[in-house]
Amino acid sequence: MDGSLTAADKPIGVAILAMGGQGGGVLADWIVALAEAEGYFAQSTSVPGVAQRTGATIYYVELIRPTTGRNPVLSLMPVPGDVDVVIAAEMMEAGRAIQRGLVSPDRTTLIASTHRALSVLEKAKPGDGRASTAAVQTAAEQVSRRFLSADMQALAERSGSVISASLFGALAASASLPFGRAAFENTIRGAGVGVDASLRAFAAGFDAVRTPSNRPPPEALLPAAPAPQAASGLAAERAEFSRALRRIDEAFPTPAQTMLRHGIKRLVDFQDVAYAHEYLDRVARLIALDDTAQTFALTTEAAKQVAVAMSYDDVIRVADLKTRASRFARVRSEVAATPDQLVGMTEFFHPRFEEACATLPTKLGLALENSVAMRRLLQPLFRNGRRLRTDRLSGFLPLYAIAGLKKYRRRLLRHQREQAHLATWLALVETTTRSDYRLAVELTKCRRLIKGYSDTHARGLSKYDRVVGALPLLAGREDAADWVRRLRDAALADEDGKLLDGALATIATL
Repeated sequence: MDGSLTAADKPIGVAILAMGGQGGGVLADWIVALAEAEGYFAQSTSVPGVAQRTGATIYYVELIRPTTGRNPVLSLMPVPGDVDVVIAAEMMEAGRAIQRGLVSPDRTTLIASTHRALSVLEKAKPGDGRASTAAVQTAAEQVSRRFLSADMQALAERSGSVISASLFGALAASASLPFGRAAFENTIRGAGVGVDASLRAFAAGFDAVRTPSNRPPPEALLPAAPAPQAASGLAAERAEFSRALRRIDEAFPTPAQTMLRHGIKRLVDFQDVAYAHEYLDRVARLIALDDTAQTFALTTEAAKQVAVAMSYDDVIRVADLKTRASRFARVRSEVAATPDQLVGMTEFFHPRFEEACATLPTKLGLALENSVAMRRLLQPLFRNGRRLRTDRLSGFLPLYAIAGLKKYRRRLLRHQREQAHLATWLALVETTTRSDYRLAVELTKCRRLIKGYSDTHARGLSKYDRVVGALPLLAGREDAADWVRRLRDAALADEDGKLLDGALATIATL
């Protein structure tokens, strides 16, 4: 074989990065079937990734036009700098392909879905651990010959299909392979599975990358939540909800009003309309202390943090969310179940002994929690988590009964503790506001450290206590607000709190 190969003599390399359930194998099979139907040699291989969203499977397909007297030898793996098409079934997988060197500016067409499926590391961070979609998109545009993107997952879902079909359409639209659209569509028909839905998703993916207006903004944002409407229920409840909305319009500064509306909606869902009015009462106390020159930054931040603090994650809340009809409908939608299909759902719970005590009336919960004998007897029952099949009555009914304790929540131990902590926190914010406004705003933001239930809640509460415990060391310093912000960021950066330990050690030397 001589060294002067034409473009037609060289193989075309296609790398596909997809997670489990996204149909990466189907997409690779379609490309092979397409190539063979058009008279090409084709070969595909795959290298499985790691489970739990720490890595995707890489499928690699090479295809080449047959040449008389030559037998092709095709590669088993993509080689950096020698890949013609990279297809990423999720935006961060496009970033992984770039890091691996599979995307090159002189050769590679990069096709990616802009939706996100968060990795384990992103979810594990106490704060917002999401990687920047905008950074990946910018890099993709810089290092690829062409970058084609759209929310292929959404297109597939609207078509009643899976993402592999819409990505196949995007591949056809890119004209990276020497085959016409009809050949792609015939491949789907030849597979004989979900043909109509797959063709709809194929067409959606094809049109999306052909039409520039379908390209998403650099940072994909969630759609704006609808403005809260009058609550359903009795006429008296609807009237009280409307009164709460009027209170916001009449008594609160404009910058805080949007957050307050979302806050009362959240708290009505958590408890009731009266609880939403308690929320407005608490936030209203800060208005007189606020600084109009700062565009009511304190009140606006408190509107968010107080709402979150008052809608804490107790066992009742978790059970309520797990047993809602909307959750079952969402899961069925996510797995694309048809009406005649059964969907199994297994929920995992790991409450501690303390959570069980906190779900009891205050006196009884304290007595049980403080009893050494009862703790020794019952605590072993909470060492291991529990798995409940909520698609069965044996699993659904216990959770449904726990969710029904919502109307008694105000009498329970956990609620009393949350209310006491909330009052102490707000009192600290009010006192600090009188001497250091910026510090008060940062202390208000520190309430986001406390979230979740069970061990997650305990860790967050411990970090909050440690940050607030550093205030005496910062008293009177002009940069106290900056140090509290650094402490909070350190606490949110890792689960173990090692960065927070380092920041606190630094403050101790000031």
